[in-house]
Amino acid sequence: MAHEYTFAKKIALKTIVILAIVTVIEVLIALTGKGYIIEGYHAPKILMNTLMIAMSLYKAYLIVFEFMHMKYEAKGLMLSVLLPVCLLIWAVIAFLYEGNAWKGNRQTVHDRSKTELSK
Repeated sequence: MAHEYTFAKKIALKTIVILAIVTVIEVLIALTGKGYIIEGYHAPKILMNTLMIAMSLYKAYLIVFEFMHMKYEAKGLMLSVLLPVCLLIWAVIAFLYEGNAWKGNRQTVHDRSKTELSK
């Protein structure tokens, strides 16, 4: 029993250290990209956002699979949890894309109204 506790404690500590390292890297990327660490340097937003999202997803993966014990569940249960999450992410992206299209169409209609009124 003591061996299992020591092993579980070692895995939890390893996961916490990995999460801390990834968090420090995220903070360094944010500060460097905004020009706070290297004076005058500004990283492209797309690069910063991609790195931050990727590292946040990695941290979420570690938390769910290690601390919420998803790693030790049956494959069917894992898929039944992960599939809705993937669909939710797809829905958020689709709604953001659709909202941006509506915003563009609204601006076009607004511009047309101004040109017709000025005639």
